[in-house]
Amino acid sequence: MLRVLVLSILATLVGRLAYLQVDQGAVYARAASDNRIREVVTPAARGEVLDDAGRALVDNRTALVVSVTRSIVRSQPKHGAAVLQRLAGIVGEPVATLSLQITPCGEKLKDGTIAKRPDCWNGSPYQPVPIASYDSSKPAEVSKVLAIQEHAEDFPGVQAQYEAVRDYPAGALAAHVLGYLGPLSDTDLRSPKYQKLAVGSGIGRAGVEQVYDAQLRGADGVQRLLVDKDGSVTGTVGNSPAVGGQNLVLSLDRGVQKVAEDALKAGILNARSQYDKTNSKNYAAPTGAAIVMEAATGRLVAMASYPSYDPAAFVGGISSKAYSALRLDPAHPLVSNAYQGLYAPGSTFKLSTTAAAVAAGNSLYGSYPCPGAFKIGNSIKHNFEGESPGNLDFRQTLVKSCDTVYYALAVHDWQQDNARVKARQKPREIYQATARAFGFGRRTGIDLPSESRGTITGRADKLAIWKEQKAAYCKGAHDPRFTPYVQAIEAENCKFGYIFNPGDAANFAIGQGDVLGTPLQLTSAYGALANGGTLWTPRVAKALLSGDGKTYTPLPPVKKGNLGVPAPVLDYIRSSLIGVTKTGGTAQAAFLGFPFGQLDVAGKTGTADVNGKSPTSWFASYAPAAAPKFVVVVMIPEGGTGGTTAAPIVRRIWDGIYGLEGAKAALPGGVLPASLPVIRPDGSVAPPGTRLPVPPVVVTAAPAAPPGTTALAAPSLPVGLLPRRTGEGG
Repeated sequence: MLRVLVLSILATLVGRLAYLQVDQGAVYARAASDNRIREVVTPAARGEVLDDAGRALVDNRTALVVSVTRSIVRSQPKHGAAVLQRLAGIVGEPVATLSLQITPCGEKLKDGTIAKRPDCWNGSPYQPVPIASYDSSKPAEVSKVLAIQEHAEDFPGVQAQYEAVRDYPAGALAAHVLGYLGPLSDTDLRSPKYQKLAVGSGIGRAGVEQVYDAQLRGADGVQRLLVDKDGSVTGTVGNSPAVGGQNLVLSLDRGVQKVAEDALKAGILNARSQYDKTNSKNYAAPTGAAIVMEAATGRLVAMASYPSYDPAAFVGGISSKAYSALRLDPAHPLVSNAYQGLYAPGSTFKLSTTAAAVAAGNSLYGSYPCPGAFKIGNSIKHNFEGESPGNLDFRQTLVKSCDTVYYALAVHDWQQDNARVKARQKPREIYQATARAFGFGRRTGIDLPSESRGTITGRADKLAIWKEQKAAYCKGAHDPRFTPYVQAIEAENCKFGYIFNPGDAANFAIGQGDVLGTPLQLTSAYGALANGGTLWTPRVAKALLSGDGKTYTPLPPVKKGNLGVPAPVLDYIRSSLIGVTKTGGTAQAAFLGFPFGQLDVAGKTGTADVNGKSPTSWFASYAPAAAPKFVVVVMIPEGGTGGTTAAPIVRRIWDGIYGLEGAKAALPGGVLPASLPVIRPDGSVAPPGTRLPVPPVVVTAAPAAPPGTTALAAPSLPVGLLPRRTGEGG
């Protein structure tokens, strides 16, 4: 019995050894080999970002980067303490800081703690760790690190070499569109699309740098090193060279972008100097946005947001303190007000309301009373400054921005829908449906990350919002921080906030109450009005050009849909808005003396009231009025009326585009480049129209760059008007 047991055990051991050495021998051999191989990555040169004329908005400059190979330094006496001491004296950092910088994250430190990001090295211990960067064009900075090159024997494992880093020839221009680079995070490392990147690689963190990151990045080079059990390098087993990224051509024009940013900033500073009689203080005007769009394609020619930030601050890494200052700034400089901020559009929304009123059965050519006030239940709503011009047609209603006409029409439609609900029929909600057709309440699909959706509220939406916010409403009714007026509103919303009532319908009709949108949504809507009914997906990217100039990939405009509004209605609205800037309209004062003979500008003002704050100022415009080429929209929260703040900014932008009233033309004749910039064989950029001996090949398959993708959680977005606030505006 014992003999049988011994033989069984021996047979099991022999079988297991045979399995491990014969059947699985190759597997373990490969694993052992892989365990001896370490990869060192050489980053590829990132593609440039160009404007429509080939002018660089983002390119690469040469920086002198000091880096440390930890495995070599650690092999020195006392783990390289003397080397780090000498290096600290040159780069001006404490030894402890340098030591932590080159320590792999997750490693236990001397005090027993674990090294955590962002102060430790999140890459391979065999990869050189960059610890300092110096501008190669500044001799004073470069001279600091010459000692490393001149006395290499004193700095084993330390190297100072020239590398390409991001540069911004136009400074902070278009920062929100361009974005910036940041290091891979632990979350990124779990994403399949980043699996092949070096752990210390920089990736796009905002703007087009994020959305088109894969195309701009190219492919890093990889050197495979053999190492022994002590970590020393014993040889090389392979090397794949880096392949540079593609250049991205934007539809943005650098000249127009500067015109928009300068006009926006000047207009905001001017608004802050103006006195708000209603609130007994100057207008705060903390932020703003300005957009220029090509009406026929939806391509963006300029998109400005104020305040902005300098993307150069992220080159070489940004300190936690500096990043926190940007992130926690109450003006949200990292957030684009143009497509991420949400605001009530005020009377600029009346292009949608007018189309909806006609769709609901009201005559396009009818006459409607415009009293100074309109009673809804126990509340009375007024026109701006109580104006009462008598009966008006829709043309004069738009020109003079009469609110009470729209109040009456919207309440009448609400009554009809309410009768349908009581009869257990589905309400038509024509005003909401028309707004959604114009693109409100849904993302435009722009090829930039973290776009806001906006709000268009009907009966079902109202109920859903109430269920979600009921607890907050009820708490607000007793919140001592709120005024008695706000507490009363909160108490009413607590009990009856699920009801879409006549007051909601009236506010909706003038672009307030439950209506929230982005300036980009409004620009897109006016673009559809201007071009005859086509709603385009806004785009900032125009094409991708290979670094050697041999191929290019066009990124054509994307049609989102048709408004579904009859052509006569659109024609009527377009012809009406010409009067806003000229014949007794709400923007006539802002355009007094404008050279309409050279450029006929049409538009619509908006003044959206915000409880406890100055109103949001809007002006949406297009020109030439008879055959619109561009749409220009400006929005300033807490900036006053649309005619006094936003409209003058828009005028200055039109001046800058066409070179009117003494301004230098950013686009002489309003003509955009008809072709793409050209990449010469040596990698330099030539203007559109330049001929090459061998023309580039068109790559018809566009890259997969879905709009609105986010590698990071969406930032906290500024909201110009909470959904439950109501008000009036013109």
